[in-house]
Amino acid sequence: MKREGLAATGAGDGDLAARAWERVQAEDRAWLTDLARRAGGGARVALVGGAVRDALLGETPLDLDVVVEGADAGSLAAATGLPHLVHPAFGNATVTLPGGRRADLVRARWERYPVPGENPVPEPGTLADDLRRRDFGLNALALVVGPDGRVTLLDEMGGLEDLRERVLRPLHPRSLHEDASRLVRGARLAGRLGLVAHPQLLRQVPDALGMAGRTPRLHAELRLLLGEPRPGLAARALEGWGAGALLPPGALERLEALDARQDAGQLVSPQVYGAALLSADPDPAALAARLGLGEKPGALLARALGDAPAAPRTPEGVLRALLRPEAYPVLTGRDVVTLGVSPGPAVGAALAHLAVLRQAGKVHSRDEERAALAAYLGTPP
Repeated sequence: MKREGLAATGAGDGDLAARAWERVQAEDRAWLTDLARRAGGGARVALVGGAVRDALLGETPLDLDVVVEGADAGSLAAATGLPHLVHPAFGNATVTLPGGRRADLVRARWERYPVPGENPVPEPGTLADDLRRRDFGLNALALVVGPDGRVTLLDEMGGLEDLRERVLRPLHPRSLHEDASRLVRGARLAGRLGLVAHPQLLRQVPDALGMAGRTPRLHAELRLLLGEPRPGLAARALEGWGAGALLPPGALERLEALDARQDAGQLVSPQVYGAALLSADPDPAALAARLGLGEKPGALLARALGDAPAAPRTPEGVLRALLRPEAYPVLTGRDVVTLGVSPGPAVGAALAHLAVLRQAGKVHSRDEERAALAAYLGTPP
């Protein structure tokens, strides 16, 4: 189904449940049905959150997040016979499916935030409790899977209406105060799915900005923003909501410029987006550390700002064209040999001479480099 189809069909919840279930891969439907059988009577197994949202919108592939009510998630994961890892603190498990994909099995719970911005404290709860603890209405949908493979769509928080209106609505007035990272997560969804902010979200933005410095998870969401299909769209959403201060000044324009390259058919990696974000910050190394980007984006930024040759469509070339539009393809070792430099150590000396001239601002094009090389060699240009 196309994205706009949800609002136009007027289908009942049963029809929508069937359509969403059809969007789940056949092997995943079989696995979820097997989970429901293994969970036993009185228990419930439900596909929740982003998977249900995306299935209703016709988006694929789907990440499998499963809530288990009335059964132990770790024991259920073990019963499948598949490789798994249990997380005792939350009573959850991660199962590795055939082919290497992973699915999260989550014990139904509710959460409280003793300290806003810090990790919540989980308590056992019902499936309805688990849906109420989520960030936005359209992420609080569930497909309850029966042992016979039949499914029921559960909408505790009005998420279907939000999905029809394509709106991001926090589930309670202190949602972004408790977890300011939800603001960035919302911007990621807005950019990816073409969603708009509910007035409730906009009212909570100042509170979220006030809590940003006390919410370590916000850095993880900013890192995930760089892996979105079009990070500039997510950054534009933050700016439009009055939360542009979460990014360094000038970052928005650089991310959008890279989006434009992708729109023109050129693939731009998250590493290039990361380097572009770092380039807008006065202390790139500190920002990279806060976001957990590792060393590669910073190293890429250094190469792009250097003088080593970089082909136009390489990561260095793309970033250099963005950050130094006045830059030009400098002469290479092969070029200087062609122009009369003897192979061997003389090539390195000639390139070093040209690099000094570039850094001093005495050459501004390949032609000027050729003329400077001719003068260096004492030959006519």
